[in-house]
Amino acid sequence: MGNKQTIFTDEQLDAYQDCTFFTRKEILRLHGRYHELAPNMVPMDYTRDPDVKLPIQLIVNMPELKENPFGERIVMSFSEDGDGNLSFNDFVDMFSVLSEMAPRELKAIYAFKIYDFNTDNFICKSDLEKTLNNLTKEELTEEEVVLVCEKVIEEADMDGDGKLGFSDFENMISKAPDFLSPFKIRDILQP
Repeated sequence: MGNKQTIFTDEQLDAYQDCTFFTRKEILRLHGRYHELAPNMVPMDYTRDPDVKLPIQLIVNMPELKENPFGERIVMSFSEDGDGNLSFNDFVDMFSVLSEMAPRELKAIYAFKIYDFNTDNFICKSDLEKTLNNLTKEELTEEEVVLVCEKVIEEADMDGDGKLGFSDFENMISKAPDFLSPFKIRDILQP
């Protein structure tokens, strides 16, 4: 009796539940998935907040991200250390935003960050070209990509500066919901 292992304190679980779109049970399942990625590195006791970060290669090879054309960019945008390594907190944040429960507005914030390849807080023509090539698996000709990107900027650039700020981007994706399709993951929590 009383041999039940404690992974998180009640306070930790409450905090995760308050800051994500997950239940306590789902948070524990997420920890199980995180632990499976590197059982030798990830402890089964988080009550003392261990400083563990899994390398990007382990994360991007998860089935949920492996086929996603933005898998690496997604992981990088949630990596607090900036190198793509994810702590459990980063991991939970990432899957919370990617969950079907996350609101479109939150997904848009991260989609903007992911599509901003040069990290200048704007989506310029080269960012759009990389985005389009990723979305189409480079099946368009260079001319087609340039034409589409010019058309997107022409239609979405509200202030005429030749690049898209976040409000331009929000306006654009409201008309093209497919831009958010790579940012949904189903079944991460299935037993």
